Amino acid sequence: MKGRRMKKENSELTAQQRADLQALEELPDDQIDTTDIPETLDWSGAQRGVFYRPVKQQITLRLDADIISWFKAHAQGGRGYQTDINRALREHVIRRESEATS
Repeated sequence: MKGRRMKKENSELTAQQRADLQALEELPDDQIDTTDIPETLDWSGAQRGVFYRPVKQQITLRLDADIISWFKAHAQGGRGYQTDINRALREHVIRRESEATS
């Protein structure tokens, strides 16, 4: 199947389908039947920002050789040291921002 494209179905809506969608759009919220949707009121287990992944930007950054050596030596198998540097920088920024707002 790789490389083969599926045939597109006719994606145009019929007049009846457009009319049905228009009627649904005009329906007031209090008239919408939501009995089949469970109500979620308990947000105590919710965690903010769990799915947020910051966009990474590749740059060239000159660091002291001893700093790079330290991070490489403390990274597992020498891998992930750039992530550790990023984490250290982020912790520093967060700490400075919290000091500024205190």
